[in-house]
Order: sequence, then C-alpha cells, then structure tokens
Amino acid sequence: MRSEDIQHMQRAIEVACRNVGKTAPNPCVGCVIVRDGEVIAEACTAVGGRPHAEEQALRGVDANGATAYVTLEPCGARSAGGLSCSELLVAAGVTRVVIACEDPSPYASGKGAERLRAAGINVEIGLLANEAAEALHY
Repeated sequence: MRSEDIQHMQRAIEVACRNVGKTAPNPCVGCVIVRDGEVIAEACTAVGGRPHAEEQALRGVDANGATAYVTLEPCGARSAGGLSCSELLVAAGVTRVVIACEDPSPYASGKGAERLRAAGINVEIGLLANEAAEALHY
C-alpha cells in the first residue's frame, strides 16, 4: 500500500464517523472516490441506513478509471432490490477498490468483492481494518 492509500482510507473512516449511531440496522460506512490523485466524491451511509455510502458518492461524478476507498466491503445484493453497491461501482467504471473490512452480512460476505474481481477490478482488502471496524459500530 502507498501512503496515499492510507491517507484516503483514513478519510473514508472520518467520513463514516459522520453518521455513527444513526444508520441502524446498517453499519455506518464511508466511501471516498479518487481519480488522478484528487478526491472527486465522498459520502457515508445515510441516516436510517439508506442510501449506502457508495451509491451516494457515485451520484453525479465521472468515476471512470477511479479508485474507491470503502470502509466495508460493498454489498453484493440489496435486501430491498435495486443495484448493489458492487454493481454500481462496476457500472461507474472504477478500476480499483480498496476495502478496509470484509462484510459478514449475507448481502455481502465476499459477494461484493467477487463481483468486482469478476469485472476485472483490482480489489484490495484489509487496509486499516482495525480502525475501520471501530468506526463501523454494527
């Protein structure tokens, strides 16, 4: 990992902390989208648990070729239907996703990372995992 990766994941953790305690039953997740070294978007899980961080961060930005830093593995399916966060990241054209923590939820649990990898996206898991887990507050 590069120092920029640590910096952007630290920012994703900071962003996640904005709504800690307000997103139940979902964890509070942070997402930072970076292209060419510049942050182009950031978001956290909304109050009440929806929309998810990735969905909000991708709205209205051109993320083609970007890296997404996410504090929790993007969901692989939605309990309420619609596109999962992993599908949204693929559709947006991101080329790399750095994930702090794997998600034990049955809607993610490896499925999100698998979908990203199957689409040819470089996926890295574990950067600042302990710090992110503390911020998630399941």
